[in-house]
Amino acid sequence: MRDAELSQILLDWYDRHARDLPWRISPDASRAGIRPDPYRVWLSEVMLQQTTVAAVKSYFERFTRLWPTVNDLARAEDAAVMAEWAGLGYYARARNLLKCARVVAGEHGGVFPSTAEGLRQLPGIGPYTAAAIAAIAYGAQETVVDGNVERVMARMFDEHTPLPKAKPILTAHAASLTPPDRAGDYAQAVMDLGATICTPRSPACGICPWRDPCLARQRGTAAALPKKEPKKAKPVRFGYAYVGRRTDGAWLLETRPERGLLGGMLGWPGSEWGGTPDPAPPAEANWHLLGAEARHTFTHFHLRLQILTADFPLSAKPALGEFLPAREFRPSALPTVMRKVFDLASPVFPPIENTATRR
Repeated sequence: MRDAELSQILLDWYDRHARDLPWRISPDASRAGIRPDPYRVWLSEVMLQQTTVAAVKSYFERFTRLWPTVNDLARAEDAAVMAEWAGLGYYARARNLLKCARVVAGEHGGVFPSTAEGLRQLPGIGPYTAAAIAAIAYGAQETVVDGNVERVMARMFDEHTPLPKAKPILTAHAASLTPPDRAGDYAQAVMDLGATICTPRSPACGICPWRDPCLARQRGTAAALPKKEPKKAKPVRFGYAYVGRRTDGAWLLETRPERGLLGGMLGWPGSEWGGTPDPAPPAEANWHLLGAEARHTFTHFHLRLQILTADFPLSAKPALGEFLPAREFRPSALPTVMRKVFDLASPVFPPIENTATRR
C-alpha cells in the first residue's frame, strides 16, 4: 500500500473519531479552510510537554480565560503566571512561555511565525514544538513526532532498534507518511491513534485503521514495541525545608532563583539538595523536626525533604525569605513538592482567624 493511501486511511478515521480538545478545531472546520489560533496551539503544545492531556485541559482553559491572546499573556505579571502554572511541573517551560509571549508581542506584532524555522527562533520552542505549530496552525508539511507517533511508527514498521537510537529511523518513517495537504490534521490523527488505540499496553489492534498494513501486528510483536534502552536508576538527594508562620498568620516564603529547578517559583526556604546537605534555617527560631518527610521525583533524581516548623513573633526579621500575609497565600500556587511540604506541615499550626481559605 502506498504512503498516500495510508495517510488518507488515517485521515478518514480522524474525520470520524478526532478527540474533542479545547485547543483544537474540528476536522470539518479544518477541511473548510479554517485554521486554529496559533496562540492556542502553541500554549497547548508547551503545556503538553511531559504532561498528559487530562492534566492539561483545566490549566489550558484557565490560562486562556485569564490571558485570551498572546498579547495579554505578554503583559501578565511573572508571579501570576508562575502561580497558575504550579502543578504542571518543568517550570522552565513557564519562564520560557513568558519570554516567548513577550518576543511575539514585542517583535512580531502579536503574530507567531508561520514556518518551523521562524518558530525555532523563539524562546522555548524546539524542533518538535515548531513542527507542531507550523503543521497544525498553518498547514505546513512538517513531520511531527512525539511519544505517541514514535510508538505508532515502531509498530507500523516493526522497528526493533531501541529508543532513543531509533528516533531518526522513526522520524524518517513519519516523514514518509506526512501528506502535503492536511498535514496538521494528519499529525493530530497519528497522536490520537497512539493515545486511544495504539496504546503502550494492550493496543486495540482489532479496531485500528492501520490494522492490515501494520507489520508488528502481522508478526505478533506490537506489545513489545517500541523498545527502549534500560533506564538508569535515579539517585536520591536530600534536603531541609523550613515552614514558619508568624503570630498574625503570615507565612515565611521565598521566591526561588530564576535559574535552576523550580526557578522563579514560590516556595519554603531550605537547604541545598544533595547527599548530606547542611541545615540552613532562614531565621533564629525554635525549629521542630516533623516526623514525616516530603518525597518527590524529578526527571533525574528522587528528593527527600526533612521538614522543620516554627512560630515567629511579629517582630521577626528573617535572613532569608519574606512573610506573605495569610490573605495572599494560596497553597495551590506552590509547585508540587512545596505543596507536599505544606500538606505535611500545616496540621502542626493551629487555626488563626481571618486566614485565607485553602483552595
